[in-house]
Amino acid sequence: MSNTHEKKFVINMIIGLIFTSAGISSIIYACFTQQNHNDWVFWAVIPVILINTGILFISSSVVHKVKADLIRRQKQKSSRADKELD
Repeated sequence: MSNTHEKKFVINMIIGLIFTSAGISSIIYACFTQQNHNDWVFWAVIPVILINTGILFISSSVVHKVKADLIRRQKQKSSRADKELD
């Protein structure tokens, strides 16, 4: 991983998957527990925040992946042009 966009891609993807998985897990927990369901607002807000945060990190990682691919493609083009000049 030569440039920072590739590193940010991996880190943001992992963080996004963790947040999204935690949000889905909290939905499953709230559905299958036999506790009092008077606190449904809490169990509605927590998954929304976690899943949206996860989607934010995943979309950020996609942007970094595109940037890393564009940088790599630009380096390949410039190296081909240098070889043709020699």
